[in-house]
Amino acid sequence: MTHRSETTAPAPAVDRRGFLTLATAGLAGSALSVTIGSMSPASAAPLAAAQQSSTTSRKRELRAMWIASVVNIDWPSRTGLSAEELKAEYLHWLDVAVEYNLNAVFVQVRPTADAFWPSPYEPWSQYLTGTQGQGPGFDPLAFIVDETHQRNLELHAWYNPYRVSMQNDPAQLVPEHPARQHPDWVWAYGPKLYFDPGIPEAREHIYSAILHSVEHYDVDGVHFDDYFYPYPSGDLELPDAGTYATYGGGFDSIEAWRRDNVNTFVREISERIKALKPWVKFGISPFGIWRNASTDPLGSDTAGFEAYDQMYADTRHWVTEGWLDYINPQIYWQFGLAVADYLKLVPWWADVAAQSGTHLYVGEALYKVTSGAFTDPEEMTNHLTYCAELDDQGTPVHGNVYFSANHIPQDVNGAMTRVRQDHYSRPALVPVMPHLPARRVRVPLLAEAVPSPDGVTLKWVDAGPRSGAATSFAVYRADGHGVVDVEDATHLVATVRADHEAADQTFTDATAVPGQAYTYVVTALDRLWNESRPSRTRRV
Repeated sequence: MTHRSETTAPAPAVDRRGFLTLATAGLAGSALSVTIGSMSPASAAPLAAAQQSSTTSRKRELRAMWIASVVNIDWPSRTGLSAEELKAEYLHWLDVAVEYNLNAVFVQVRPTADAFWPSPYEPWSQYLTGTQGQGPGFDPLAFIVDETHQRNLELHAWYNPYRVSMQNDPAQLVPEHPARQHPDWVWAYGPKLYFDPGIPEAREHIYSAILHSVEHYDVDGVHFDDYFYPYPSGDLELPDAGTYATYGGGFDSIEAWRRDNVNTFVREISERIKALKPWVKFGISPFGIWRNASTDPLGSDTAGFEAYDQMYADTRHWVTEGWLDYINPQIYWQFGLAVADYLKLVPWWADVAAQSGTHLYVGEALYKVTSGAFTDPEEMTNHLTYCAELDDQGTPVHGNVYFSANHIPQDVNGAMTRVRQDHYSRPALVPVMPHLPARRVRVPLLAEAVPSPDGVTLKWVDAGPRSGAATSFAVYRADGHGVVDVEDATHLVATVRADHEAADQTFTDATAVPGQAYTYVVTALDRLWNESRPSRTRRV
């Protein structure tokens, strides 16, 4: 995924490490703090409201982080690690997710036409062992799925559709690589190799490579980043004139044909995912600006790089057509930035998403706290306050995703500590998507809640039949002998993955204070987080 520190175009493309663009960006203003007095009244009012330090806790919101594997950004941290070291590093990232009360991880498993699983279509990724085609001695994707689900986190498998290699010499790929077997599918652009999006056979290959993992692994989501046609590289022209001559009949321009190629890809992969596993979510994290209003009246009040015109990614169209379950735009700018104001882009995307009921998850540039581009240590927490306010006003913002994993435990300037204190002090359920197939789960039977050396231990029985067993459970608690309100986010204590091998489900509430009276209830959740009615109460 490319993360750009600015919205000017053309600008240098970098892979997820947006700090590299700071030295070459065209607008120094991105690194400046913005005062309310320097802004228009339209921006100043919501900014002032968001900057009021208020704690907001939502029962349902997606809280996720990207775990990038390309060029070993996050995981694995380097090549040549043993199988046990690879596993230990991934478990560390899950520990981080749990520590910050996240409920999902987006893990890059196909960074460059390669695989983090034994794929019959593409070689083992070089980012595992350092050698393309060499396996790590275990199945990383199987391990990722199992360990992520044990912690009751959603696992969205992240794929880069068109990128073949981070270097542009096909001879450096293993001989069995599809780009070597079908050199006519591939072209070099700048320093990298890409599958040509205009070749139907290349698209079919990409479908097969991705869907193999969807079919054989229990992933919760399929996730793409912002790479479609590549970001412009200087004055270089895309080398697809020959493909256009072969396949572009009926299109008035090569630009319209390119957009149709990407539209076709997004629509067809969406249809094929749903035909294979209707419950698997499909989402894309595009560049944060579709088009500027100065170019198109349907566009946002911005003045930056436009994905529609320069990457041929008609991101708004994908949403309004209902091809996606969620859109996760990279709104990687601060409050008040003139060319791309967070305060203007988030409601623009929320309005677009609401047209089709697509969920909106906002991509957050946590790396800009580390790089110093965000000078206000409360920028991140203010973003979440603003998103919650929009949600309360009936313009849904369903969650936030942070780039990238490395920057969360670094906690530069205490930015993520503030987020946790102000917004993530309690766990949250993943928002329900009503259009996806729900499964009826029965109300659990809460048998006991008793003091234990580690807190309060609960025991309950999943009352559903085997075919309707719960995927997980939510535990709620009220102080004293009061009423437990399962719609009150502050009453949610934990979510627990179901153990289908055990007769009884158990959980110990380690946050319980010895000697304090509490009332507990438990609810059952299906794999899409649809919730049963609460159990009977138990007091302790």
